[in-house]
Amino acid sequence: MTHIVRRLGVAPRFRGSVSGAACPDVFELADGNFAVIGTDVTDSLDSQLPADASRAHHERIVVITRETLVRAKVDIPDA
Repeated sequence: MTHIVRRLGVAPRFRGSVSGAACPDVFELADGNFAVIGTDVTDSLDSQLPADASRAHHERIVVITRETLVRAKVDIPDA
C-alpha cells in the first residue's frame, strides 16, 4: 500500500474552513498517483458520464471545490 507524501495546495483552514477538519483536499502519493477527499456524487452524476467515460464498481465520482483545485494547481507537477 502506498502512502501520502504531501498535500497539494493549502490546508483547509486557509480556504475558509472554520474547523479545518472536514474539507476537500488533494494529496500526492508515494507511487506518483493522487488521492482526493471530496463529496461522493456518484449516484447523481453516474448516468451523466459521456459515452466514452466509465467507472469500475470500486470507483466513485467525487466533487471538490474549484478553490481546492485552483489552490493545488501550483503544486501539481507538469510531468
